[in-house]
Parts: sequence; C-alpha cells; structure tokens
Amino acid sequence: MAEPKFAPSILSADFARLADAVKAAEQAGADWVHVDVMDGHFVPNLTFGPKMVADLHKATRLPLDVHLMIDRPEDWVDRYASAGATYLTIHVEASNDVPGTLQAIRSRGVRPGITLNPETGVDAVLPHLGAVDLVLVMSVRPGFGGQKFIEGSLDKVRAIRAALDQRRLAVELEVDGGIKPNNAARVAAAGATVLVAGSAIYEDPDGPVAALAKFKRAVLG
Repeated sequence: MAEPKFAPSILSADFARLADAVKAAEQAGADWVHVDVMDGHFVPNLTFGPKMVADLHKATRLPLDVHLMIDRPEDWVDRYASAGATYLTIHVEASNDVPGTLQAIRSRGVRPGITLNPETGVDAVLPHLGAVDLVLVMSVRPGFGGQKFIEGSLDKVRAIRAALDQRRLAVELEVDGGIKPNNAARVAAAGATVLVAGSAIYEDPDGPVAALAKFKRAVLG
C-alpha cells in the first residue's frame, strides 16, 4: 500500500501556541497542515479567519490545506487566497455557485477542493470532479474535533475513488474526522490519499512526532 499524505489538523492544537503546533507537524514529518475555518453559521463553531491563515503561512513551509466550513465561500476566495492557502476546499452544500467558486479559486493560483457533509450523497460532488484538485470526505459531522469516525464514510471513499479512477483524474482524496491509528489503514485501503488527524496527533501523550509515527506504522505495517 502506498503511504498516504498526512495532514495534522490544528483544530485540536493549543490555539495559544499555533506556531509551535505547525512546527511540531513539520518535525513529525507531516505533508500538509489542515486548517478548519468555521463561521458559526454553516457549522456551530467559530475558529480561524484570513489573518490566522496568513500568520500560519509565515510560520511554516508546509502547504496549508484550508477547509472552508462557511456560508457563501465565494465571498471569501480572494481573502484566503491572499492569506496563503495552498488548497481551498468548499462545501457543495454552502455555495450558491459551486462551479464559479471553484473556478475563482483556481484563477487565484490556489488548488480548489470540494467536500460534502456526512448526510450528503456522493452524487452531489461527482459533477465537479474534473474541476478540483482535491475531494474531501467528512467522516464526522463538521464543527468540532474529537468525534467518532462514521463507518459509512468508507463507502463514500470507495465510490469517489472508483469515479476518479474511471475518469483517470489525478485528484487527491482526503478523509477528515475520527481518523486514528486503528482505522487509518482501512481508510487508506478504501482509496484515500490524504489523512487528516487532529486529536490523535495533538492530544497524544507521547507528542506529535510519536503520534505520526504510530499512523505510519499502522498504514504501512
């Protein structure tokens, strides 16, 4: 099995020490840093804004994988692109113009992504596969870290992997929510190329470096 990319989610880090959190991700051998942006409307939580993304961009050499859990993401593309996002992922349920928003993201030199809530069927994202560089499967209900993995998410991962392979699209397939060393191998085997983990990385008593090593051992054997 090829090793997936690992993207620690700083949602589970100490917000007073986010620069330290991204440095720890670098030291652990992470591939990306996952940044959850929440507006308190689309999801019942508030987190980061464009300035925080800009500050993180200054603090790390790793690509910033910015997940917009916000209403009307089309209104925020320019600000998050200017802040330094490498990937900018929008929810299919949140935008009034999904194709136009994805095009706007790419026109700013940022890699567009599309995601869907656990209750949304795979058919909602299939029309957009040719316009994105990343598809994100949420394996928990978005809003808060530390939730339990929804087992039915594996069926979505397999379905999207089959669609990407059938169309020969070199698109990253990311999974976020409840990812632990004890389920990471199954998620990767289902077709995921990027694994997001928050609490399992930043709340591991042995620290982020040891935590990520546990993931790699779990996936590669």
